[in-house]
Amino acid sequence: MRDREQDWSHEWTSKEIAEITAAVDTVQSKGLDILHIRATDFPLPTAASRLADIRNYLLEGPGFYFLRGLPIADWSLERAAIAFWGLGAHLGQACSQNGKGHVLGHVKNLGLDYGDPMARGYQTNARLPYHTDSSDIAALLCWRAAKSGGLSSIVSSTTLYNEVLARRPDLLPVLMQPFHRTRWGEVPEGKLPWAEIPVFMPKDGRIIAHYVRSAIRKGQLIGGVPPLTDAQTEALDFVDSLAQDPDIHLDMTFRPGDIQFVCNHYTMHSRTAFEDWEASEDRRHLLRLWLACDGGPALPHWMTESYEGKTRNGRPNGIVVPGVALNAPLEAV
Repeated sequence: MRDREQDWSHEWTSKEIAEITAAVDTVQSKGLDILHIRATDFPLPTAASRLADIRNYLLEGPGFYFLRGLPIADWSLERAAIAFWGLGAHLGQACSQNGKGHVLGHVKNLGLDYGDPMARGYQTNARLPYHTDSSDIAALLCWRAAKSGGLSSIVSSTTLYNEVLARRPDLLPVLMQPFHRTRWGEVPEGKLPWAEIPVFMPKDGRIIAHYVRSAIRKGQLIGGVPPLTDAQTEALDFVDSLAQDPDIHLDMTFRPGDIQFVCNHYTMHSRTAFEDWEASEDRRHLLRLWLACDGGPALPHWMTESYEGKTRNGRPNGIVVPGVALNAPLEAV
């Protein structure tokens, strides 16, 4: 894929940028709240067909895509957020990303300790190991880049499965049994403080994957969760070591205006640790969307019953906590 970047990346043309800008202007002129913007409110006469192709590439193909060149240097954060949300609306329905009901997320260092059982990695500047999120598609827009570090990296979870099969087939049965993982205190209605879900789940000819090693590690702190066995620890260590192999993963550098899409079912992503700028307004800041996609790949029950809930059309619906209304904040909170 390093030699085929033209297959999985695109720089917006001037015509496409004009369409996106006009769509943002239309939304603002109508006074629409970000939360209520639908694809029909964000018309893209020609760019919509490109987004449809990208959606198919994500859900039926390699499972990642990269867009460059959104002219955010000339925009306010609100305009950038509207553009990002509007583009996302052409791919799927935004889901809540945390117990606060945030459907527009912010990946920004809030000074939290990654070792805290309740801290989410996106609120720190720590390295994030390879993981997946709780939606069909995860999307990131770079608003501000780090002073140094913060490199994004992706790896095919199907490749990881095949490498385990080839090198350590004895570990596959372990990875296809459920692991207990924390819900970070963000507990959906009728669920336990932990979830049970395997790393690899065969379904209709594809391998669906879900993996957050830190959630498994922090899940060990919850009363009632059985301790990891030696075989489980060995299997997880082996997956981590495979993902870190430079012959298997693909690195990407974020520049302001870049958008990365990954299909969580086939692609794990990570981030290196980073050093931030001193001024708060200059610090690394990514906007994030979790998207549920009608017509997405068939999923095992672990993804929509055991782990989280599901949308009205049966897709993973992120993190929905009773009594918490969906909202789209314009700053990290």
